Amino acid sequence: MASGDGTVDGIPPEERPGYEEYRAKVEGTNISTQTLLATDYLNHFNEIVMLIDMLPDMPELVGECKGWLPKSYTEHFAQSSFSDRQLAIESYSRVPARYRRPFEETIAQLNTLITGGIARLDGDIAAGGDPELLRQTCIGISRAAQALMDCASAIIHGSDRAMAQIEIDSLLRG
Repeated sequence: MASGDGTVDGIPPEERPGYEEYRAKVEGTNISTQTLLATDYLNHFNEIVMLIDMLPDMPELVGECKGWLPKSYTEHFAQSSFSDRQLAIESYSRVPARYRRPFEETIAQLNTLITGGIARLDGDIAAGGDPELLRQTCIGISRAAQALMDCASAIIHGSDRAMAQIEIDSLLRG
């Protein structure tokens, strides 16, 4: 749908040529033709969330959790075995701002949540804290991370809304 300023489907005229070119290139791949983003990136977060979920029963995994580092979208694909990794990297610079901004905001929130959560869990485990409190903290972090990953997935599939900090905070409180 066109608007008076030349924007079509929320994509401004200056973004359209590269966007349309890469929409054609990603056709038939696991990269969204609408957003030019791939859900494979979320695997980077799924792995750490699974480890956090296991911490209450296996606190020795905290060292492995501490080894997790945030990766940008392009860093993930540069190190990935994803079949269309090069195309995913190239397409990222053509992702329209209406998707890229909320996606990057969501990923920044996710990275902050996970790195801060790991630091908190590490401190709790090192101090020999209450196992039930550790379990509840892990559940809260995991629940909030999953909600953010769901939000990122929705953006990858065409939503243009990030979560507000108040929504994330309410998930952490349970």
